[in-house]
Amino acid sequence: MSEDSKNAKKTRKKAAGFSEAEQAAMKERAKELKAGKSREAGESALLEKIAEMPEPERSMATRLHEIITASAPQLAPKTWYGMPAYTKDGKVVVFFQSAHKFESRYATIGFNDSARLDDGNMWPVSFALVELTAAEEAKIIEMVKRAVG
Repeated sequence: MSEDSKNAKKTRKKAAGFSEAEQAAMKERAKELKAGKSREAGESALLEKIAEMPEPERSMATRLHEIITASAPQLAPKTWYGMPAYTKDGKVVVFFQSAHKFESRYATIGFNDSARLDDGNMWPVSFALVELTAAEEAKIIEMVKRAVG
């Protein structure tokens, strides 16, 4: 058996423990890492992912992109495990998780630990998002501004 065949067999065995969704997420992540670090490439990849989303998530993600880039222009758009995300100093601050992609009841907007949302000993970092009204937009703008400090 050739060395390439042995390596391929090992890879299949390792991958067998992951679901199709997990394998797809790993491939997405590898693709994102290879894509480079330019703001333009990141935004292009993010807009591609948004375009693939079904409605109403596509509209929500598009509006979130507008809100986040306007209220925190220092955040760099990119994809993160196939999700729209926004980074500061290379760390994901905020991201949008599609309900459709994760077969969930609702989409979410989430903040990673690099977001400066600390409030005592416990605070929310993920929010269900069913519809974007002016009230939700105002809350998101306030949180995003606070998250980037």
